[in-house]
Amino acid sequence: MSGVVTAISYAPVKGLGLRQFDEVELELAGVRENRRFYLIGEDGRLVNGKTAGRLVRVSATADHDGTQLALRLPDGAKVDGPVELGSPVETNFYGRPVTGRIVAGPYGDALSELAGQPLELVRADEPGDGSDRGAEGSISVVSAGSLEELARQAGEERIDARRFRMLFEIEGVEPHAEDRWAGRRVAFGDAVVRLHGLVGRCLITAQDPDTGLKSLDTLRVIKGYRSDVETDEPLPFGAWGGVEQPGRVRVGDTVEPL
Repeated sequence: MSGVVTAISYAPVKGLGLRQFDEVELELAGVRENRRFYLIGEDGRLVNGKTAGRLVRVSATADHDGTQLALRLPDGAKVDGPVELGSPVETNFYGRPVTGRIVAGPYGDALSELAGQPLELVRADEPGDGSDRGAEGSISVVSAGSLEELARQAGEERIDARRFRMLFEIEGVEPHAEDRWAGRRVAFGDAVVRLHGLVGRCLITAQDPDTGLKSLDTLRVIKGYRSDVETDEPLPFGAWGGVEQPGRVRVGDTVEPL
């Protein structure tokens, strides 16, 4: 069963608001600009939406190589300029070490003030490293059918796909068809992806994607009707994988398991 790409979304800075695109170039490390930057706290630990949910109100734009970065703050103010790299750091990404460098300048201060906690902005040394699972897990997909089924289970009219922060949203397949694609090669436009598994969910999905405030108990709903799904990660919703054949993917392109 084939589908169609209906949305492409990513964030140049992990934890900030998603931006939508008409097309992306998939490299072996995924979308080069996706999560090239991330945030750490005073203790050097990774900071994400669990502890700084309000940062989804900030939109970021970065160039292809991460040498220019612009932040649009909720009040309309803009922080931008060339990326000046400082001290090297190593960050624990869920048991995987990621190396990067502190980004000097006003970015950290602006985000710290908004988050209400001291933060530093880091640029990962390698594209793809800022994804939770690294380059091998830089691709993620969820179907509109899955979102519709979740909304039905939750008693909601609709559920915004941005809660799940997936790279691709597709339609034209039955609910949770992506479950059955785990372990398979799937063509996305000109590219070929191998999906490795299902995405286990956390509290971030309960947050409104515009405000960062909790507004829906997604985990309870997912557990209620998907607790018997065979998966390596608990509370699965959507699938993840890595790029096998680089290529361009556009909204409207066919998605087809091979």
